[in-house]
Amino acid sequence: MKISVDYARCEGHGLCADQAPDAFSLDDDAELTYHFEGLEVPDEHQAAAGAAVNACPVAALRALS
Repeated sequence: MKISVDYARCEGHGLCADQAPDAFSLDDDAELTYHFEGLEVPDEHQAAAGAAVNACPVAALRALS
């Protein structure tokens, strides 16, 4: 699975980082960093990353097959 991030849509709520801290983090300015940008999400992080996609209140994250 890959995840597409719409950085312009992200409002910095941080729910993705709560759900999948190995995949997402917010800096001091609430700017999102996606640690697997352009890569397949490793198997051991897929469940958490999927939960992060579902938790985003502004739909800035989308799982790609």
